[in-house]
Amino acid sequence: MSIPDNLKYTKSHEWVRLEDDGTATVGITQHAQELLGDMVFAETPSIGRKLKKGEECAVVESVKAAADVYAPVAGEVIAVNTELESAPEKINQDAYSGWLFKLKPDNADECSTLLDAAGYKNICESEDH
Repeated sequence: MSIPDNLKYTKSHEWVRLEDDGTATVGITQHAQELLGDMVFAETPSIGRKLKKGEECAVVESVKAAADVYAPVAGEVIAVNTELESAPEKINQDAYSGWLFKLKPDNADECSTLLDAAGYKNICESEDH
């Protein structure tokens, strides 16, 4: 299982890449996409939408199931990955480049509450047992 060290994670299987400009790029983890299977649809939040931490804000759908995606931190959506509208399988090909949306966090310090790679790995391992 690939869990890049340079990202932050949530218990609900979102990854977060903190960008140099203070924004955060969000997607679902490799573990999540493996559990879901072949992606057939991705619905992203609208640009300008204000999100609360933990709020349902996107949906990914596979041949097996649909899953909600939650905001890892509070903030405003500033970009969405429009490629996923016609090619949701990009998430399966590389979960860490198949991002869903970018947001500008309301409070950058909130990002420090997210899991590191080791903490996320522990969650995945405990789910597998």
